[in-house]
Amino acid sequence: MVDTAVVIVVRLDSTVSRLGGSTGGWPAVLRWMTGLFTLLLNIGDSALKGDAVGVAVHAVAPLLLIVTAEAGLAYRRKIAAALERLERSRQEEQERSRQEAEARRERERADREREEQRREQREQEAREHAAALEREAREFEAQQRREEREHAAALEQQRADREERLRREQQERADRERREQQAREAAERAAREQQQREAREARERAAAAAAAVREQSTPRAVNAAERPALTAVPAEPVNKMSEPEARSYVELFTDGSKTVRQLADATGWSVGWVSARLREHRAQSDAIVPAAAGGGQR
Repeated sequence: MVDTAVVIVVRLDSTVSRLGGSTGGWPAVLRWMTGLFTLLLNIGDSALKGDAVGVAVHAVAPLLLIVTAEAGLAYRRKIAAALERLERSRQEEQERSRQEAEARRERERADREREEQRREQREQEAREHAAALEREAREFEAQQRREEREHAAALEQQRADREERLRREQQERADRERREQQAREAAERAAREQQQREAREARERAAAAAAAVREQSTPRAVNAAERPALTAVPAEPVNKMSEPEARSYVELFTDGSKTVRQLADATGWSVGWVSARLREHRAQSDAIVPAAAGGGQR
């Protein structure tokens, strides 16, 4: 146990000295206790027997242990102080090197800044020269564009004058065509009105003729002398209208108020002939309406 305590105190003192600390009073007490215990344990038996030589011989190792522990502690402290001085010197050298490097970098940075200023000054002069050249080029281009705009404006004015002249000519031609068209339309309206009047008069005459035919075809009393003549089959129906009268009569009922059979019975003509006349009249009416619309658009 004494040897273990000696080993512990020696190792711990070494560690504390290497770290640059101080152990205080208790570690010293522990060192001297272990040294004295070792001394007493080694010389105790010889001292009890009164053997001075044995005491001297056995006291050598404990005394060496005590002195070695104390001397080792002093050595370690000196060595730690020397290492600290060396570390401090190294740090100071590193600090000087760092300061010199920083000063060198500062000088280099100042040189770079001066070079950068000179380069910026040269670039500024070059930019000013380029700006002057560009300004002159812009002024020249602006002069050219102004001249081109003036020339284009003159051409545009000439074109506008030509278009205005053409527009007036087209307007005059359109007015002349419109007057001519109005005259044609007036003539066509007059012609249609004349045709309508003639057709109306023809229808009236046809209606009158049809009424006369119906009156003539009304059955009346006959005597015995007239009966043989009535029984004879005539070559043609008595109530058959002439073709112009039949046409006029058919045109009166193109609105569908009478059937084709009724018109055929009234005019004395066949159903096919009446149907054909109705179709012709409707075709003529349809052709007149688009013609009138087209003339108005012109």
